[in-house]
Amino acid sequence: MKIPLFPLQSIFFPGETVPLHIFEERYKQLINDCRDEAITFGIPVYINNKMEYGVEVQLVEVVTTYDSGEMDVVCVARQVFKLLAFENSMYGKLYAGGIVKLIEYDYEATLEKKQVIIDGIQQLYTMMEVPFKEINAKEFNSFTLAHKIGLSFEQEYQLLQIPNENDRLNFISLHLTTTITVLAQVERTKKIIELNGHFKNFDALDFKNLEM
Repeated sequence: MKIPLFPLQSIFFPGETVPLHIFEERYKQLINDCRDEAITFGIPVYINNKMEYGVEVQLVEVVTTYDSGEMDVVCVARQVFKLLAFENSMYGKLYAGGIVKLIEYDYEATLEKKQVIIDGIQQLYTMMEVPFKEINAKEFNSFTLAHKIGLSFEQEYQLLQIPNENDRLNFISLHLTTTITVLAQVERTKKIIELNGHFKNFDALDFKNLEM
């Protein structure tokens, strides 16, 4: 499958709203083609000086068009792809293109497993004193809060490449466990530091049966 490409050093997950400010001539042309021809385009992730995976996106709305021709647009991310071939400009176009293979992803997981992840995220937010909005497990999937759980750019890229929902939830669960453990250790260390220099009550020791 050959599609136009808009490489970015950003990661978008399926179902995510993608707001973009368009100012380069090649991407102005791309957005106009998407609007006129109802085509989709891909956003391959530029990472470590290469591009291998990305997400297909669909133009939803051109919110604002400026006198300069620049645009604010809203797209929605649809499906993850693997980039097989890349060309700097498609025939007769200013923008890049390439051959991609769309990857089938599943989103099946038990409500119990989803709830465990939601509870873990809530615990993380509580420890960090960040407001947490209740989430219905039926409406939750591994990508719902993927940008808001402290994953690094590289970890988000790893998550993007996992096609199975249970595997993605396991990946997030491991991250939450590790992060919560570290935060708990930091909090414990903080309390120890705060006690330093304060008067303390010490229990008297009984030396009657002390052996040397």
